[in-house]
Amino acid sequence: MAFCAGGSPSVVEYFPSEDFYRCGYCKNELGSRSNGMWAHSMTVQDYQDLIDRGWRRSGKYVYKPVMNQTCCPQYTIRCRPLQFQPSKSHKKVLKKMLKFLAKGEIPKGSCNDEPMDSTVDDAVTGDFALINKLDIQCDLKTLSDDLKESLESEGKNSKKEEPHELLQSQDFVGEKLDSGEPSHSVKVHTVPKPGKGADLSKPPCRKAKEIRKERKRLKLMQQNPAGEHEGFQAQGQPPSLFPAKAKSNQPKSLEDLIFESLPEDASHKLEVRVVRSSPPSSQFKATLLESYQVYKRYQMVIHKNSPDTPTESQVRLVPVSSEDPEFKSSFSQSFSLYVKYQVAIHQDPPEECGKTEAETPPNGPDCGYGSFHQQYWLDGKIIAVGVIDILPNCVSSVYLYYDPDYSFLSLGVYSALREIAFTRQLHEKTSQLSYYYMGFYIHSCPKMRYKGQYRPSDLLCPETYVWVPIEQCLPSLENSKYCRFNQDPEAVDEDRSTEPDRVQVFHKRAIMPYGVYKKHQKDPSEEAAVLQYASLVGQKCSERMLLFRN
Repeated sequence: MAFCAGGSPSVVEYFPSEDFYRCGYCKNELGSRSNGMWAHSMTVQDYQDLIDRGWRRSGKYVYKPVMNQTCCPQYTIRCRPLQFQPSKSHKKVLKKMLKFLAKGEIPKGSCNDEPMDSTVDDAVTGDFALINKLDIQCDLKTLSDDLKESLESEGKNSKKEEPHELLQSQDFVGEKLDSGEPSHSVKVHTVPKPGKGADLSKPPCRKAKEIRKERKRLKLMQQNPAGEHEGFQAQGQPPSLFPAKAKSNQPKSLEDLIFESLPEDASHKLEVRVVRSSPPSSQFKATLLESYQVYKRYQMVIHKNSPDTPTESQVRLVPVSSEDPEFKSSFSQSFSLYVKYQVAIHQDPPEECGKTEAETPPNGPDCGYGSFHQQYWLDGKIIAVGVIDILPNCVSSVYLYYDPDYSFLSLGVYSALREIAFTRQLHEKTSQLSYYYMGFYIHSCPKMRYKGQYRPSDLLCPETYVWVPIEQCLPSLENSKYCRFNQDPEAVDEDRSTEPDRVQVFHKRAIMPYGVYKKHQKDPSEEAAVLQYASLVGQKCSERMLLFRN
């Protein structure tokens, strides 16, 4: 989408929902329903506020599901990267990538942890592929099983680290599912059975290496008595001359796992480049054709899309001067996919191209705000592209496409982890940019629940638009597909439309408040559409954005 600079207002054209259409998740032919807007231009702040009210974009089309009517309610989900710790299955994917890069090792058999099949989200009837980057099939284990395995793994590591200890420490660093607070350390005294285990009446056995260290420590203390206070802790730890090794049960950070050093003779080299797609940078233009070829293969192999079935809107873009039927057929085969790529991923269709400016405020990230491609280069060629929006408060994941030949690398999961790490990197310069938006969480569709694996995360309440930890939402979603997550029955939408006459309207090249515009309108459906628009975008956006009326 072409985000405009902060000085230019957003211009949108609203399309209220009229009918139900086919659901891309449960395949119900008349189950899905949403309202939408065509964004002729959009500021990053307006889009930030819109996604915080449950909106989502596909190209220039911005849509919001009718949550209490659609068959598969889609809840906006965001991850909190600053507190994120990769799960066991996430670590498995990162290790798989490292083994491939270091030794060229390709995993045998099918990859059960690879979300392979993206689900088409039919918010626009047949015209655009509204495929959310992370809306892909996943065979990962359930949340509770994943958490249980993580805890068991840490417990095993703890036992291996200190087998001679009589105290089994369960220092589970994580979050309780019910409260979101860190667990406390628990120490359990174990009593050995008769004839087994250490004799508690005798001092514990000590290794010769530990005895030598103790002698050296005492010698240093005699030479420097002050060192006892400077270099030793109350627990009797060794001096700083012998820094303690990190405990094996201390979890590695996401960055440690991603950027683990490779041998000099590594089999492959992976490079991730971030290039601006709108307005297109020189790097983006130079790699457009190669990127498109990856997209085309992804659509044809993964989604089984045929390039020779263009939609009506795509047919209208075929040059009318080309009368040769054979040329027209050949042209439409490649052009239909190319237009789909241009519209659904990042740019305007040819008939709507215009100049846009990048938003680069002084307190923002160095790359600025807007739409970008994260290109994954393996040995000098593009194998995957993650489409992202960098907004004032978050990195929003839009889409992912990749070379099907590299499906074994679980690129859907890997790219999500890289984007979380990228969000953390941007946060160091821009403190308010601290969330990673993953699109929609669909609990009623089991294969779409995997987004909840990226913890900690929150779901957006569809009525009051406040964020609620996902752990508090899951019990309600088990009982009902549609839920209000805010437990305060008196809470309301703080940004609800209270003054619809202040909605800004763009009509006949003039900007006016709706209070003035409605005096010249006699169609009763016009007022209903404007009021519905105002209620869905909220008071702030309705006063900033320009609602185009023809």
